[in-house]
Amino acid sequence: MKKLYLLALTVFLLNSHTVAQDSYKFTDIKRLPVTSVKDQHRSGTCWSFSALSFLEAEMIRMGKKDIPDLSEMFVVRNCYYDKAIKHVRLHGALNFGGGGAFHDATYVLKNYGLVPEEVYSGLQYGEDNHVHGELDLLLKDYVNGVIKNKNKKISTAWKIGFNGILDAYLGKQVTKFTYQGKEYTPKSFAKDVTGLNADDYITITSFNHHPYYQPFILEIPDNWLWGEAYNLPMQKMLDVIDFSLENGYTVAWATDVSEKGFSYRDGVAIVPGKDIKEMSDTERSKWEKLTKKEKESTIYVEEKKITQEMRQIDFDNYKTTDDHGMLIIGTAKDQNGKKYYIVKNSWAESNKYKGYLYASEAFVLFKTTNIMVNKNAVPKDIKKKLKL
Repeated sequence: MKKLYLLALTVFLLNSHTVAQDSYKFTDIKRLPVTSVKDQHRSGTCWSFSALSFLEAEMIRMGKKDIPDLSEMFVVRNCYYDKAIKHVRLHGALNFGGGGAFHDATYVLKNYGLVPEEVYSGLQYGEDNHVHGELDLLLKDYVNGVIKNKNKKISTAWKIGFNGILDAYLGKQVTKFTYQGKEYTPKSFAKDVTGLNADDYITITSFNHHPYYQPFILEIPDNWLWGEAYNLPMQKMLDVIDFSLENGYTVAWATDVSEKGFSYRDGVAIVPGKDIKEMSDTERSKWEKLTKKEKESTIYVEEKKITQEMRQIDFDNYKTTDDHGMLIIGTAKDQNGKKYYIVKNSWAESNKYKGYLYASEAFVLFKTTNIMVNKNAVPKDIKKKLKL
């Protein structure tokens, strides 16, 4: 997911989105237990926050006691280092920055382990919250300097120097630590305390420029690992989300939040039905007679009917981009009985629903770039077709 710093995004949402705060009344249908809402603040690390929120929810589902608050910055640090090596190896032909994908977290889980937040906060640079503007720029300039290769040969010191920047800002790499009176390495902590298995998790998407029921490398800039996603028809992807939630599994959700119908402040994400220019003369006449409040309150009533082709067109034309990662934790309905998904965000408890929002089924169908699920949360018929 690309970088979306909270401050800039909040200003954008407040100024440009037209969803009315008083228009929606939600009733939760199913709400799965999860850990507390966190704050990525001004960092482009939503992918790590949402993925670890997903893994923490998995521990709850597995019946673990005393769920640890997992360190997002431990994951970020390890990904940044490996991403830098790949970026240099590719002569700079990689999207290098603070963004990432859900499978980055399971990559770290498998190759490096995990650690608790109390061991690695990633706040070593005079801030109480994550502010990565300076760090991101320094790291990018550093690797680009290596790639320019002014000495005609890459030195043996560049990786040490890169790690030095990470040490200064995020903290030195963790090799051993004590947690609840017992000593662990990151790998032993991941195995013995979390009980998580990275191979249990798969990524799913839905686009028609690749065959269905086959994996492919999803072409989004932050997929630096070139991780594969299983491709399903749009409705089947939604079936996986519904089946997962019904059976107690949360869903890591990557989506585009730069949409007119997305209002984090009001806690609503919808796909407005019609632009005024698309209305008939009769519809336009009725619309123009409504008050501003009435206009806003009718937006959610008529959403667009989403098709596979609409998804593809917006993805191909950069209208659907991989902006943000969150966690789907349940389902709800509005006062008219329409279905929504309950979503946990990582922008602190700074909106109407204390860090949560309600995304309509249409929005999820239209603007999902990919999801991560436990492969055991996939319906049997789909699982068979995917040869899982």
